[in-house]
Amino acid sequence: MSSPATPDDPRRRPPGMTDVARLAGVSQKTVSRVVNNERYVSEELREKVLKAAAELGFRPNTAARALITGRFKRIGVVSLGSALYGPASMLVALERATRAAGLSFMVANTPEGQPEAIQDAVDWLLAQGVDGIILSEPIDEGQHVRPAGVPIVSLGQAADLPAEQVALARGRTAASCREAVEHLLDLGHAKVWHVAGPLDWWEARERLEGWAEAHRARGIEPPPHHEGDWTPAGGHAAGLALPPEATAVFCANDDTAIGVARALHEAGRRVPEDVSLVGFDDIPAAAYLNPPLTTVQQDFEGDATHALDVLMRLLPGAAPGGPETEAAAPRRRLVVRASTAPPLTAME
Repeated sequence: MSSPATPDDPRRRPPGMTDVARLAGVSQKTVSRVVNNERYVSEELREKVLKAAAELGFRPNTAARALITGRFKRIGVVSLGSALYGPASMLVALERATRAAGLSFMVANTPEGQPEAIQDAVDWLLAQGVDGIILSEPIDEGQHVRPAGVPIVSLGQAADLPAEQVALARGRTAASCREAVEHLLDLGHAKVWHVAGPLDWWEARERLEGWAEAHRARGIEPPPHHEGDWTPAGGHAAGLALPPEATAVFCANDDTAIGVARALHEAGRRVPEDVSLVGFDDIPAAAYLNPPLTTVQQDFEGDATHALDVLMRLLPGAAPGGPETEAAAPRRRLVVRASTAPPLTAME
């Protein structure tokens, strides 16, 4: 004969809303209103319910709540499974923004080089139960996402979605890169060389586009670019191939710039005296390199909060107003440090 479950026994029934209501001395309906963050509950009652819930270790049953309300209060994210700084930082920022909004968070990672992976990830998230999906997928491999029955918002151009479902409109990255290249041209450099990211990434193509536009706006034909792979090793290889006349380099990310700096050092060329160097991302180490790296600072937290705001506006029952909030999206900011200077010829 088995012994009865004790309070600390894992077989013990988890506390439910009736237990919370009993301890708080309120109705089960009041507990339900607090759990679902509904209005018309006084702060005194809300505090009483939350205190009882914490004391009992109560956790809402998401599936049961979804059956009653039609909402899971859970957002799904499709993200490239990568340790690269940009995708990883955006994923962390999305999780924080979702949690701050009182929602839970579920992620489906996609492998590189599998065009069908995005749709598979969307289908998996839908099967788990989500109210909406954010695509944080930087690789453009011609994916088409089928209608999902829930709102889908993209952080870029990696899926065939209407403009109102794209949180960060095309051209914003290119504008930031133009500013970085213009900084180098304004210092007196005749041209700026570019080490791009992999061009199957829409973000790499936008950075390449901004670099080229900055030259053409001044009637300058941009020099040939080198396609890298976002890594210091790729930047090192590109740096070794730079011609002697290169006096300024704009790199698609900071890790690439670190590799280029190493190659320049090996060739006996100084930064910034002989070659000015600019990166993109503003990784934590950028300000502590020797010399500190001029770079374009991304606002992952701001971008994530903005994307979630756009998604929330598309949910059923949301307040009127559409994703015209693109104008409010955070800008990327050029941070000028000691890795850029006028070319020696301009100082002589």
